This record gives sequence, C-alpha cells and structure tokens, in this order.
Amino acid sequence: MISLWSRFFSTLLVLFGVSTLVFFLIHLVPGDPVQAMLGENAAAADQQALFIALGLDQPLWTQWWRFFSNTLQGDLGTSLYSKEPVTQLILARLPTTALLAVAGLTVAIVLAVPLGSLAALHQNRAWDDVAMTFAMLGVSIPNFLMGPLLILIFALWLAWLPVSGYESLWSLVLPALTLGTALAAILSRMIRATLLEVLHEDYIRTAYAKGLNARQVILRHALPNAALPVITILGLQLGTLLAGAVITEMVFSWPGLGQLTIEAIQRRDYPVVQGCVLLISAVYVVVNSMTDMLYHWLDPRVRYHD
Repeated sequence: MISLWSRFFSTLLVLFGVSTLVFFLIHLVPGDPVQAMLGENAAAADQQALFIALGLDQPLWTQWWRFFSNTLQGDLGTSLYSKEPVTQLILARLPTTALLAVAGLTVAIVLAVPLGSLAALHQNRAWDDVAMTFAMLGVSIPNFLMGPLLILIFALWLAWLPVSGYESLWSLVLPALTLGTALAAILSRMIRATLLEVLHEDYIRTAYAKGLNARQVILRHALPNAALPVITILGLQLGTLLAGAVITEMVFSWPGLGQLTIEAIQRRDYPVVQGCVLLISAVYVVVNSMTDMLYHWLDPRVRYHD
C-alpha cells in the first residue's frame, strides 16, 4: 500500500508537472497577448513597450522560474489584460463554479441511485431497459449538444427557465442538468453492476429471510457494500465534471472558472490560464486523496502504511 508520505509527494509532483506543462503549452500556442490587448493596428513602438513592460521579452525559462517561485509564495501573478491579481479573479468566480459542480453532482446522484437500483432489482425487464437506455443516451450526448437542446426545449419552447446567465437559482437548473446527466449515466451503470454482484451474497438472502422488504435490503445492506466502486468512479469522474463545466459555462454564459479560463485563453492572458488550470488540477488531486480516505471510513480493512 502506498504510504501517506509517498502520496503527498506524488501529489506535489503532479501539480508541478501540470503547472509546468501548461506554462509552456500556453506560450507555444499561436497568438500575441500584446496584439490582443492593443489591437493589430497599434503602433509598433507601443506594442514593443508593452511587450517589455509585461516581461515577455525575457527568455522563456526566466519567465517560468519567475512564475514557479511566485507560485510557491502563493502569488499567481497579475492578469495581463485587467491588471488585477489572478487570485482575486479566481476567488470571484470560484463560488459559482463550485455551486454548479455541486448541483451537477447532486443531479447525477439523484438520478443514478434509483435508476441503477431499479435496473438491478428488475434485471432484464422493462425498468432495466429504461435505465440502460437513459445511460446510453447520457453518455452519447456531449455537453455542447445537451445544453442547447435543453435551452431549446425548456427556455425557448416552454419558457419555463432562463436561457443563460446567473440571475437566480432557476438559472442553475439547466446547467446542472447538462452537467449531471452524463455523470448520472456512468454512475447508474456502475450501481447496477455492483448491486447485481452484491444481491447474490449470502447476507442478502439472510436479510430477506428475516422479513426485510426490498427497499430495506437495498438501503441498509446492498448499497453500503456496493459503495466502494461507486466512490471510485465519483473520484475519477470529478476531473470530467470540471472539464465539462468549462463547456457548460460557455454554453449557458455561467460566470465561473470555465468561462474565465476560455476568455483568458482567447486573450492569451497567461497568468490567468495558469492559475485556473493549477486550481482545477489541485482540486482534482485533493478530491482523489479524500476518496482514498473515505475508503478507510467505509471499509476498515483498507489501511495506509507509513
């Protein structure tokens, strides 16, 4: 078993690798931040002065070392476009992205648990076919298509919900459904598969023999014992959830980290892109570590060795 110290150092190594890779990739992408800020018709002298003022005339390795040393001190730099601290920009957008991620995860769990349970209890029958058809559709339809479809139906045709933006909690419904349905499809299939294995165990037959009904058997005995593989999928899919949030935020003009990242890429705002990607990577790594700790709580047989 990997020790806690090894996991900690591997986490730091992953964050270092991601931040370094993103730094060099964003600088290699065609485009000039000076032209994006001043426009193509700006005077060459003005462009050169701004280029030097931003420190972009320095060697790439020098820029990387400045970025790396500042990051170690908790300084993610200043936006090239707005001149605001990157940390401030991220903190301003983080709550709305966190709200969307939690809402999408809630939608996924609310849809997946009953569908997966019904499919397992009614294997090879109508409920099973319905649940697996939903799962297939959820996996097959990407966010950039699901979002406009929901807007077309619920915002334009039925006029029940807002089209885009973040004006009230009602604005959260369509983005959360878009983000949650794909994850719900994966979770429902996993819940079905794990429950089918658990439902054939001896202790399940004993629970039925004691007079418990199907709902009590599922909630008290089957689901807790089938939870570990599902938690694994939740941890691994968090990265997909955050990546999907970028697309979903752009479709619904949701003022979160995804929209901030795309805008920064378009403007070649290097510090903002690096800060956003670094934060998303850190959240992904931390949640996976928390998933491992949750293993220990759910199954005491799981141990770490220092």
